[in-house]
Amino acid sequence: MSLTEMSSGSPRDLLICLSHLRWDLVVQRPHHLLNRAARDFRVVYVEEPLPGDRDDVRLRWDGEVLIATPIVADGTIDVESVVAERVRQLAAMCRSRRLVLWYYTPMALPLGTGLEPDCVVYDCMDELSMFKDPPPHLREREQELLRDCDLLFTGGESLQESKSSHRPDAHCFPSSIDAAHFQRARAADRPEPSDQADIPQPRIGYFGVLDERLDLSLLTAIARARPDWHFVMLGPVVKIDPAELPRPSNIHWLGAKAYDALPNYLGGWDAGFMPFALNDSTRFISPTKTPEFLAAGLPVVSTPVRDVVRGYGDDGLVEIADGPTEMIARLEKALSERDDPQRLRAANARIATTSWDATWAQMLRLLEQKLPAPAQTTPITAEAAHV
Repeated sequence: MSLTEMSSGSPRDLLICLSHLRWDLVVQRPHHLLNRAARDFRVVYVEEPLPGDRDDVRLRWDGEVLIATPIVADGTIDVESVVAERVRQLAAMCRSRRLVLWYYTPMALPLGTGLEPDCVVYDCMDELSMFKDPPPHLREREQELLRDCDLLFTGGESLQESKSSHRPDAHCFPSSIDAAHFQRARAADRPEPSDQADIPQPRIGYFGVLDERLDLSLLTAIARARPDWHFVMLGPVVKIDPAELPRPSNIHWLGAKAYDALPNYLGGWDAGFMPFALNDSTRFISPTKTPEFLAAGLPVVSTPVRDVVRGYGDDGLVEIADGPTEMIARLEKALSERDDPQRLRAANARIATTSWDATWAQMLRLLEQKLPAPAQTTPITAEAAHV
Protein backbone atom coordinates (compact mmCIF):
# COMPACT_ATOMS: atom_id res chain seq x y z
CA MET A 1 0.00 0.00 0.00
CA SER A 2 1.28 3.46 -0.88
CA LEU A 3 1.11 6.50 1.37
CA THR A 4 -1.39 8.03 -1.03
CA GLU A 5 -3.65 5.01 -0.69
CA MET A 6 -3.43 5.22 3.09
CA SER A 7 -4.49 8.85 3.12
CA SER A 8 -7.18 8.56 0.43
CA GLY A 9 -8.66 5.12 1.06
CA SER A 10 -11.51 4.28 3.37
CA PRO A 11 -10.80 4.73 7.09
CA ARG A 12 -9.42 1.71 8.91
CA ASP A 13 -8.43 0.99 12.46
CA LEU A 14 -4.97 2.37 13.14
CA LEU A 15 -2.27 1.10 15.49
CA ILE A 16 0.63 3.47 16.17
CA CYS A 17 3.53 1.81 17.95
CA LEU A 18 5.98 4.05 19.83
CA SER A 19 9.23 2.20 20.48
CA HIS A 20 12.82 2.60 21.64
CA LEU A 21 13.99 -0.23 19.35
CA ARG A 22 15.42 0.28 15.89
CA TRP A 23 13.31 -1.81 13.56
CA ASP A 24 16.35 -3.03 11.61
CA LEU A 25 18.48 -4.02 14.63
CA VAL A 26 17.24 -7.59 15.17
CA VAL A 27 13.90 -9.32 14.67
CA GLN A 28 12.22 -9.67 18.04
CA ARG A 29 8.86 -9.43 19.79
CA PRO A 30 7.60 -6.18 18.15
CA HIS A 31 8.25 -7.55 14.65
CA HIS A 32 6.37 -10.78 15.29
CA LEU A 33 3.36 -9.05 16.83
CA LEU A 34 3.08 -6.00 14.59
CA ASN A 35 3.42 -7.94 11.35
CA ARG A 36 0.42 -9.92 12.50
CA ALA A 37 -1.38 -6.82 13.73
CA ALA A 38 -1.07 -5.43 10.20
CA ARG A 39 -3.67 -7.98 9.08
CA ASP A 40 -6.23 -6.19 11.25
CA PHE A 41 -4.93 -2.61 11.52
CA ARG A 42 -2.95 -0.10 9.60
CA VAL A 43 0.28 -0.22 11.57
CA VAL A 44 2.78 2.62 11.94
CA TYR A 45 6.00 1.91 13.86
CA VAL A 46 7.63 5.09 15.18
CA GLU A 47 11.31 4.77 16.06
CA GLU A 48 13.30 7.09 18.29
CA PRO A 49 14.35 10.25 16.41
CA LEU A 50 17.65 10.84 14.63
CA PRO A 51 19.45 14.18 14.27
CA GLY A 52 19.52 15.95 10.90
CA ASP A 53 19.80 19.28 9.13
CA ARG A 54 16.07 19.97 9.41
CA ASP A 55 12.89 18.55 10.91
CA ASP A 56 11.53 15.72 8.79
CA VAL A 57 10.31 12.14 8.95
CA ARG A 58 11.60 9.21 6.91
CA LEU A 59 8.95 6.72 5.88
CA ARG A 60 9.43 3.27 4.43
CA TRP A 61 7.54 0.02 4.27
CA ASP A 62 8.54 -3.33 5.69
CA GLY A 63 5.82 -5.60 4.41
CA GLU A 64 2.57 -4.06 5.63
CA VAL A 65 4.18 -2.09 8.48
CA LEU A 66 5.01 1.57 7.88
CA ILE A 67 8.29 2.47 9.59
CA ALA A 68 8.55 6.14 10.58
CA THR A 69 11.87 7.63 11.67
CA PRO A 70 11.52 11.24 12.87
CA ILE A 71 14.41 13.55 11.98
CA VAL A 72 14.96 16.46 14.35
CA ALA A 73 17.11 19.44 13.45
CA ASP A 74 20.42 19.71 15.28
CA GLY A 75 20.19 22.02 18.25
CA THR A 76 16.47 21.49 18.86
CA ILE A 77 15.73 21.85 22.56
CA ASP A 78 12.23 20.39 22.79
CA VAL A 79 12.72 17.22 20.75
CA GLU A 80 9.63 15.53 22.16
CA SER A 81 7.30 18.29 20.94
CA VAL A 82 8.74 18.06 17.42
CA VAL A 83 8.32 14.30 17.32
CA ALA A 84 4.83 14.49 18.83
CA GLU A 85 3.80 16.79 15.97
CA ARG A 86 5.09 14.24 13.46
CA VAL A 87 3.07 11.51 15.18
CA ARG A 88 -0.07 13.66 15.00
CA GLN A 89 0.53 14.25 11.29
CA LEU A 90 0.95 10.51 10.66
CA ALA A 91 -2.27 9.78 12.55
CA ALA A 92 -4.15 12.35 10.48
CA MET A 93 -2.70 10.98 7.25
CA CYS A 94 -3.87 7.45 8.03
CA ARG A 95 -7.55 8.37 8.48
CA SER A 96 -8.40 5.96 11.26
CA ARG A 97 -11.75 4.75 12.52
CA ARG A 98 -10.36 3.66 15.87
CA LEU A 99 -6.90 4.47 17.18
CA VAL A 100 -4.67 2.24 19.31
CA LEU A 101 -1.47 3.63 20.83
CA TRP A 102 0.95 0.78 21.53
CA TYR A 103 3.97 1.59 23.72
CA TYR A 104 7.22 -0.33 24.14
CA THR A 105 8.84 2.40 26.21
CA PRO A 106 7.38 4.78 28.77
CA MET A 107 9.80 7.44 27.50
CA ALA A 108 7.55 7.79 24.44
CA LEU A 109 4.55 8.78 26.53
CA PRO A 110 4.70 12.51 25.57
CA LEU A 111 4.61 11.56 21.88
CA GLY A 112 0.92 10.74 22.16
CA THR A 113 0.10 14.32 23.14
CA GLY A 114 -2.85 15.68 21.21
CA LEU A 115 -4.16 12.30 20.12
CA GLU A 116 -7.35 10.77 21.41
CA PRO A 117 -6.69 7.03 21.35
CA ASP A 118 -9.51 4.58 21.79
CA CYS A 119 -7.14 2.19 23.55
CA VAL A 120 -3.65 2.53 25.06
CA VAL A 121 -1.52 -0.62 25.25
CA TYR A 122 1.75 -1.00 27.13
CA ASP A 123 3.54 -4.14 25.93
CA CYS A 124 6.24 -4.35 28.59
CA MET A 125 8.83 -6.71 27.14
CA ASP A 126 11.75 -5.64 29.38
CA GLU A 127 12.43 -3.86 32.65
CA LEU A 128 14.14 -0.95 30.91
CA SER A 129 15.01 0.81 34.16
CA MET A 130 17.39 -2.06 34.93
CA PHE A 131 19.33 -1.74 31.68
CA LYS A 132 22.62 0.08 31.32
CA ASP A 133 22.34 3.89 31.34
CA PRO A 134 18.54 4.22 31.56
CA PRO A 135 17.15 7.62 30.54
CA PRO A 136 16.14 10.13 33.20
CA HIS A 137 12.51 10.08 34.36
CA LEU A 138 11.96 6.53 33.04
CA ARG A 139 10.50 5.26 36.31
CA GLU A 140 8.21 8.27 36.70
CA ARG A 141 6.87 7.94 33.18
CA GLU A 142 6.31 4.23 33.61
CA GLN A 143 4.24 4.89 36.70
CA GLU A 144 2.07 7.22 34.63
CA LEU A 145 1.78 4.73 31.78
CA LEU A 146 0.94 1.87 34.14
CA ARG A 147 -1.78 4.02 35.69
CA ASP A 148 -3.33 5.21 32.46
CA CYS A 149 -2.97 2.36 29.94
CA ASP A 150 -6.05 0.33 29.10
CA LEU A 151 -4.12 -2.91 28.62
CA LEU A 152 -0.84 -4.06 30.11
CA PHE A 153 0.93 -6.99 28.48
CA THR A 154 4.15 -8.43 29.89
CA GLY A 155 6.79 -10.53 28.15
CA GLY A 156 7.14 -13.01 31.00
CA GLU A 157 6.01 -14.11 34.44
CA SER A 158 8.69 -12.18 36.33
CA LEU A 159 7.62 -8.94 34.68
CA GLN A 160 3.98 -9.67 35.41
CA GLU A 161 4.80 -10.24 39.07
CA SER A 162 6.88 -7.07 39.16
CA LYS A 163 4.05 -4.94 37.77
CA SER A 164 1.22 -6.63 39.65
CA SER A 165 1.32 -4.19 42.58
CA HIS A 166 0.48 -1.41 40.11
CA ARG A 167 -1.64 -3.39 37.67
CA PRO A 168 -3.08 -6.66 39.01
CA ASP A 169 -4.88 -6.99 35.67
CA ALA A 170 -1.61 -7.42 33.70
CA HIS A 171 -1.76 -10.10 31.01
CA CYS A 172 1.32 -12.31 30.66
CA PHE A 173 2.36 -13.21 27.11
CA PRO A 174 5.76 -14.93 27.27
CA SER A 175 8.03 -15.21 24.27
CA SER A 176 6.45 -17.29 21.54
CA ILE A 177 7.81 -18.96 18.42
CA ASP A 178 7.67 -18.95 14.65
CA ALA A 179 8.28 -22.69 14.67
CA ALA A 180 8.28 -23.31 10.93
CA HIS A 181 11.01 -20.71 10.43
CA PHE A 182 13.44 -22.18 12.97
CA GLN A 183 12.62 -25.79 12.13
CA ARG A 184 14.37 -25.14 8.84
CA ALA A 185 17.57 -25.59 10.85
CA ARG A 186 16.82 -29.31 10.98
CA ALA A 187 16.82 -29.73 7.20
CA ALA A 188 19.63 -31.94 5.91
CA ASP A 189 19.95 -29.89 2.71
CA ARG A 190 20.22 -26.46 4.35
CA PRO A 191 23.13 -24.38 2.99
CA GLU A 192 26.16 -23.82 5.22
CA PRO A 193 26.97 -20.11 5.63
CA SER A 194 30.39 -19.34 4.19
CA ASP A 195 31.68 -17.57 7.31
CA GLN A 196 30.78 -20.58 9.46
CA ALA A 197 31.82 -23.40 7.16
CA ASP A 198 35.45 -23.52 8.27
CA ILE A 199 34.74 -23.35 12.01
CA PRO A 200 35.55 -26.74 13.57
CA GLN A 201 33.04 -28.72 15.55
CA PRO A 202 31.62 -29.09 18.09
CA ARG A 203 30.03 -25.67 17.69
CA ILE A 204 28.11 -24.03 20.50
CA GLY A 205 26.16 -20.94 19.49
CA TYR A 206 24.37 -17.83 20.69
CA PHE A 207 22.37 -15.31 18.66
CA GLY A 208 20.88 -11.99 19.66
CA VAL A 209 21.89 -8.53 20.76
CA LEU A 210 25.35 -8.56 22.34
CA ASP A 211 25.10 -6.20 25.30
CA GLU A 212 25.49 -5.93 29.06
CA ARG A 213 23.21 -8.91 29.58
CA LEU A 214 25.95 -11.32 28.47
CA ASP A 215 28.44 -12.71 30.98
CA LEU A 216 31.65 -12.24 28.98
CA SER A 217 33.82 -13.50 31.81
CA LEU A 218 31.85 -16.75 31.88
CA LEU A 219 32.22 -17.13 28.12
CA THR A 220 35.96 -16.50 28.37
CA ALA A 221 36.44 -19.04 31.16
CA ILE A 222 34.59 -21.78 29.27
CA ALA A 223 36.39 -21.08 26.00
CA ARG A 224 39.79 -21.25 27.71
CA ALA A 225 38.92 -24.40 29.61
CA ARG A 226 37.69 -26.16 26.49
CA PRO A 227 39.79 -25.02 23.52
CA ASP A 228 38.38 -27.95 21.52
CA TRP A 229 34.92 -26.37 21.58
CA HIS A 230 34.09 -23.50 19.24
CA PHE A 231 31.67 -20.74 20.20
CA VAL A 232 29.75 -18.97 17.43
CA MET A 233 28.37 -15.58 18.49
CA LEU A 234 25.85 -13.84 16.21
CA GLY A 235 24.41 -10.38 16.66
CA PRO A 236 25.07 -6.64 16.79
CA VAL A 237 27.18 -5.19 19.61
CA VAL A 238 25.15 -2.63 21.58
CA LYS A 239 26.05 -0.49 24.61
CA ILE A 240 29.35 -2.27 25.20
CA ASP A 241 32.76 -1.56 23.69
CA PRO A 242 33.59 -4.14 20.96
CA ALA A 243 37.16 -4.02 22.27
CA GLU A 244 35.87 -5.67 25.45
CA LEU A 245 34.77 -8.81 23.63
CA PRO A 246 36.96 -11.79 24.54
CA ARG A 247 39.15 -12.97 21.68
CA PRO A 248 40.31 -16.55 22.30
CA SER A 249 40.76 -18.29 18.97
CA ASN A 250 37.77 -20.56 19.61
CA ILE A 251 35.26 -17.68 20.02
CA HIS A 252 33.96 -16.52 16.64
CA TRP A 253 32.18 -13.15 16.50
CA LEU A 254 30.35 -13.28 13.16
CA GLY A 255 28.27 -10.11 13.51
CA ALA A 256 24.58 -9.47 12.91
CA LYS A 257 22.72 -11.81 10.58
CA ALA A 258 19.44 -11.50 8.73
CA TYR A 259 16.50 -13.26 10.34
CA ASP A 260 16.04 -15.43 7.26
CA ALA A 261 19.64 -16.66 7.55
CA LEU A 262 19.48 -17.72 11.21
CA PRO A 263 18.22 -21.30 10.62
CA ASN A 264 21.21 -21.98 8.36
CA TYR A 265 23.59 -20.96 11.13
CA LEU A 266 21.75 -22.80 13.91
CA GLY A 267 21.55 -25.95 11.80
CA GLY A 268 25.33 -26.15 11.87
CA TRP A 269 25.58 -25.95 15.68
CA ASP A 270 25.76 -28.84 18.12
CA ALA A 271 24.24 -26.96 21.05
CA GLY A 272 22.84 -23.57 21.91
CA PHE A 273 23.68 -21.65 25.04
CA MET A 274 22.56 -18.53 26.81
CA PRO A 275 25.42 -17.21 28.96
CA PHE A 276 23.42 -14.43 30.55
CA ALA A 277 24.90 -12.46 33.41
CA LEU A 278 22.93 -12.64 36.63
CA ASN A 279 22.40 -8.94 37.25
CA ASP A 280 19.65 -6.34 37.27
CA SER A 281 19.45 -6.26 33.47
CA THR A 282 18.53 -9.97 33.29
CA ARG A 283 16.34 -10.19 36.37
CA PHE A 284 13.09 -9.97 34.39
CA ILE A 285 14.03 -11.22 30.91
CA SER A 286 12.20 -14.00 29.10
CA PRO A 287 14.43 -14.68 26.09
CA THR A 288 12.67 -15.20 22.78
CA LYS A 289 15.59 -17.35 21.67
CA THR A 290 14.73 -20.12 24.16
CA PRO A 291 11.85 -21.62 22.14
CA GLU A 292 13.70 -20.73 18.93
CA PHE A 293 16.62 -22.94 19.97
CA LEU A 294 14.17 -25.74 20.75
CA ALA A 295 12.45 -25.38 17.38
CA ALA A 296 15.84 -25.61 15.68
CA GLY A 297 16.32 -28.97 17.37
CA LEU A 298 19.24 -27.92 19.54
CA PRO A 299 19.93 -28.87 23.15
CA VAL A 300 20.20 -25.69 25.20
CA VAL A 301 22.14 -24.66 28.31
CA SER A 302 21.42 -21.42 30.15
CA THR A 303 22.50 -19.61 33.26
CA PRO A 304 19.70 -19.58 35.89
CA VAL A 305 17.60 -16.72 34.56
CA ARG A 306 14.34 -16.93 36.50
CA ASP A 307 11.88 -17.21 33.61
CA VAL A 308 14.09 -19.71 31.78
CA VAL A 309 14.32 -21.88 34.89
CA ARG A 310 10.58 -21.76 35.58
CA GLY A 311 9.46 -21.97 31.97
CA TYR A 312 11.91 -24.53 30.62
CA GLY A 313 14.49 -25.72 33.15
CA ASP A 314 11.97 -27.16 35.61
CA ASP A 315 10.47 -29.17 32.73
CA GLY A 316 13.83 -30.54 31.62
CA LEU A 317 13.78 -28.71 28.30
CA VAL A 318 16.81 -26.51 29.06
CA GLU A 319 19.87 -27.42 31.10
CA ILE A 320 20.57 -24.84 33.82
CA ALA A 321 24.13 -24.08 34.92
CA ASP A 322 25.62 -21.56 37.32
CA GLY A 323 29.34 -20.84 36.88
CA PRO A 324 32.02 -22.14 34.48
CA THR A 325 32.45 -25.63 35.98
CA GLU A 326 28.74 -26.40 35.95
CA MET A 327 28.29 -24.80 32.53
CA ILE A 328 31.00 -27.03 31.07
CA ALA A 329 29.43 -30.14 32.61
CA ARG A 330 25.97 -29.22 31.28
CA LEU A 331 27.33 -28.44 27.83
CA GLU A 332 29.05 -31.83 27.76
CA LYS A 333 25.70 -33.43 28.52
CA ALA A 334 23.96 -31.31 25.88
CA LEU A 335 26.52 -32.25 23.23
CA SER A 336 26.01 -35.92 24.01
CA GLU A 337 22.25 -35.50 23.50
CA ARG A 338 22.38 -33.59 20.21
CA ASP A 339 20.35 -36.23 18.36
CA ASP A 340 18.49 -37.82 21.26
CA PRO A 341 14.98 -38.60 19.95
CA GLN A 342 13.37 -38.30 23.39
CA ARG A 343 14.74 -34.79 23.82
CA LEU A 344 13.52 -33.81 20.36
CA ARG A 345 10.05 -35.18 21.06
CA ALA A 346 9.84 -33.15 24.26
CA ALA A 347 10.98 -29.99 22.43
CA ASN A 348 8.45 -30.58 19.67
CA ALA A 349 5.65 -31.03 22.18
CA ARG A 350 6.47 -27.74 23.89
CA ILE A 351 6.75 -25.57 20.80
CA ALA A 352 3.48 -27.01 19.50
CA THR A 353 1.70 -25.31 22.41
CA THR A 354 2.53 -21.74 21.39
CA SER A 355 2.89 -19.51 18.36
CA TRP A 356 3.02 -15.80 17.59
CA ASP A 357 -0.23 -16.25 15.66
CA ALA A 358 -1.98 -17.58 18.75
CA THR A 359 -0.44 -14.86 20.94
CA TRP A 360 -1.66 -12.11 18.63
CA ALA A 361 -5.14 -13.67 18.46
CA GLN A 362 -5.38 -13.56 22.26
CA MET A 363 -4.14 -9.96 22.36
CA LEU A 364 -6.65 -9.01 19.69
CA ARG A 365 -9.53 -10.43 21.72
CA LEU A 366 -8.48 -8.29 24.67
CA LEU A 367 -8.17 -5.24 22.43
CA GLU A 368 -11.68 -5.73 21.11
CA GLN A 369 -13.02 -5.81 24.65
CA LYS A 370 -11.54 -2.34 25.24
CA LEU A 371 -12.23 -0.70 21.88
CA PRO A 372 -15.57 0.95 21.20
CA ALA A 373 -17.63 -0.57 18.44
CA PRO A 374 -16.81 1.20 15.16
CA ALA A 375 -19.63 3.19 13.65
CA GLN A 376 -21.44 1.64 10.67
CA THR A 377 -18.96 -1.18 10.17
CA THR A 378 -18.27 -4.68 11.34
CA PRO A 379 -15.98 -4.88 14.38
CA ILE A 380 -12.76 -6.83 14.14
CA THR A 381 -13.07 -10.25 15.71
CA ALA A 382 -10.41 -12.60 16.88
CA GLU A 383 -11.60 -15.05 14.20
CA ALA A 384 -10.38 -12.58 11.60
CA ALA A 385 -6.84 -12.74 12.96
CA HIS A 386 -5.70 -15.35 10.40
CA VAL A 387 -4.55 -17.87 12.96
